[in-house]
Amino acid sequence: MTTRPSRTSRLLPPAAGIAVAVLVWWLLTTVLARPGSLVAAFAPQRAVPAIGTLAARGVLADDVVTSLFRLLAGLLVAGVLGTVTGVAVGSVDVLDRATRPVFQFLRMISPLSWAPVAIGLFGIGYRPVAFLVAAAAIWPVVLNTAAGVRAVDHGFLLVARSLGAGRLETFTSVVVPAIRPHVLTGFRLALGIGWVVLVPAEMLGVTSGLGYEILNARDQLAYDQVMALILVIGVLGYVLDTLARWALSPRRRTRVAAPAVRREAMAA
Repeated sequence: MTTRPSRTSRLLPPAAGIAVAVLVWWLLTTVLARPGSLVAAFAPQRAVPAIGTLAARGVLADDVVTSLFRLLAGLLVAGVLGTVTGVAVGSVDVLDRATRPVFQFLRMISPLSWAPVAIGLFGIGYRPVAFLVAAAAIWPVVLNTAAGVRAVDHGFLLVARSLGAGRLETFTSVVVPAIRPHVLTGFRLALGIGWVVLVPAEMLGVTSGLGYEILNARDQLAYDQVMALILVIGVLGYVLDTLARWALSPRRRTRVAAPAVRREAMAA
């Protein structure tokens, strides 16, 4: 019987890792940097207070909300189109072979290469940013969904059809539960890729968002604020990934559903 580790033993390694990283950061930017060097502007003792300076100006919260809205808009488009496309490609072998070279070609193009096209089509604003996020995030959803459909055991499909299930019922009762882990994994990967693409996309012709604020701080030679914004972006990305892992975990969904299943069984 394995003993469950205590909270202290679980939290100590991550805390130690963060402390070491901050120490290395401080050594590189404060101790090893030459006096008067530009590197000193990125030191933790200057970057962390700069977060408070940005928050006091009232722009940080607005930029975070704006960036999250653009991210969710792009992920929504990528999720809907990617899931539908992945199911179609995974279900029809001819369609899979026909689209594979095109998808591989498009997947290997940097999403930021589409920036002039996005600005030409959608103009200035959140639409081109959401387009670039969707262009980057759609491929993990497509590929994972298609892989999940192809991995469905055909024996389950035959059993469902032998019991009189139609196409729609077979899809909803057999295929959807089987591909759920693959789809959720694709969504989590899409979230990470979309967040990485969002910041440079906001440096292209918009006047708000975290990416825009980095350019604005650079133009003002406020490099401590540049580092502060980098910290905010990293923390937000970590929080988003943690929330996605918690919300999209198939095991968590199973644990949540188990009590309800037991109650239904007892009632029956």
